[in-house]
Amino acid sequence: MSLSHIVLSSGRSIELTELRMSSVYGGMLEGYPCKRVNDLQVSGLQLQAERAFPSLPVHLVPPVRAYPDQPGGAFGPVEVLPSVSCIGVFGSTAVAPGLDPVLHRSALTAAWFQPTPVVPSGEDADVALRSIHWEELAQDYEL
Repeated sequence: MSLSHIVLSSGRSIELTELRMSSVYGGMLEGYPCKRVNDLQVSGLQLQAERAFPSLPVHLVPPVRAYPDQPGGAFGPVEVLPSVSCIGVFGSTAVAPGLDPVLHRSALTAAWFQPTPVVPSGEDADVALRSIHWEELAQDYEL
């Protein structure tokens, strides 16, 4: 059973089968969000996804970075990521056209950031998430 279905920009339908969410700045005890902190958040999310699902390819959706009109400090200007980091496992029909559609599927782990803790679904999912190039990134496997 899938958690949701997403229609990619290419028209391919993919199913979300597992989702992990966490607060981006929830454990931040001091300092402020800046480029250096956010670069660590982004690389850490990709590493988390790779470690959690080592048998699947991982794609990091580049996050949108906002620059609010707030005074920075010693680490440069304030830079803010969307507040929720996500790791999701997606599945779909096989990518290779010659594979038996009954025996083969394709899968991809995606890591992304989003503003709210909602399950992405349908055509309402974030545009960057829906823009994944499934045919280039996903891996076919046999059931």
